[in-house]
Amino acid sequence: MGDGPAGEHEETASLVTAARFDVGHGYALYQGPSWDTGFHRHAAFQIVAAVQGEAALVDASGTRHRAVALVVPPMVRHRMPVTTELRVFFVEPRCSYADRLRERCGPGISAVPELRDLSEDDVRPAGARPSGELDPRLLAAMDELAGGPVTMPDLARRVEMSPQRLRGLARSQLGMPLARWRVWSQLRRAVEALREGRPLAEAAAAGGFADQAHLTRWMREMTGLTPAAVLPVLRARTGADAARAAPGT
Repeated sequence: MGDGPAGEHEETASLVTAARFDVGHGYALYQGPSWDTGFHRHAAFQIVAAVQGEAALVDASGTRHRAVALVVPPMVRHRMPVTTELRVFFVEPRCSYADRLRERCGPGISAVPELRDLSEDDVRPAGARPSGELDPRLLAAMDELAGGPVTMPDLARRVEMSPQRLRGLARSQLGMPLARWRVWSQLRRAVEALREGRPLAEAAAAGGFADQAHLTRWMREMTGLTPAAVLPVLRARTGADAARAAPGT
């Protein structure tokens, strides 16, 4: 398999037909073969379930974790080796389903065999509800950031806190700075634009990134992947949805 963009496109093309990607309220779902992602850190919980056999993740120390299902808390550095078939949920920490994961998670990667058969129908209702554990002011701040660009002083003013107290609240309850959540929200907006069929440059602008290179750097840092890797999967899903919606199909 070749290195660089050409090799990456060849690898992606071989995986697209079996893959699906959906973005819901409070979560995203990918099902299909996995790439070797490289080390990265999400601003969301990640649940990795094997469709057959076991899932594998490697933590920052090089330890390989194997189980039928694994959960990774936000900001835990890890990578995903190549695997034939996985079901991967990204659960935003502001939703109610994240409260359940906080109860199950340790400080690192944990085995959660009870989530082996987790489905989108299981996640969707709780994904749409706000967390019952996070401070309502923090939830409001996260919602503001998810909606678009806002400065920290303005954000703090909107939730009636000082910037210092808001930053401290995010670190104590989320385990990450709000700046990290801001970028995750930007990535979500960019991915949604890509799913709509918009060009990469437009998707980067929709997410609030300076340019395509800026989007690529942050996507690699936070997901281990690049737009070039995920775009064929997104477009394949969009094409399949359009075909089902067409008259006579």
